[in-house]
Amino acid sequence: LLEGLPACTDLTTKPWVIDAGIDVLNQPLVARGNVATAGGCLASSYLAAWIIAKTAGVDAASSAIEYVAPSGEKQQSVAAMRKVIEPYL
Repeated sequence: LLEGLPACTDLTTKPWVIDAGIDVLNQPLVARGNVATAGGCLASSYLAAWIIAKTAGVDAASSAIEYVAPSGEKQQSVAAMRKVIEPYL
């Protein structure tokens, strides 16, 4: 699926991904076309926000992240998520 695309992954999985011949980036998300990888404890949030943004727009993704973000960190969480996903939209 990656067809030369580097991957993002967590520290535990990283050695296995490297052993598979895939370049691992030190960043939370990378995407090309409809394929994306993410790593770390927020990987599912990054991937969900990216998918929502690709299908329903950045405002919809921002609303979803704001809904699940911790109280008192909603604006910071949305801003951080947008910074990560917007280069790949």
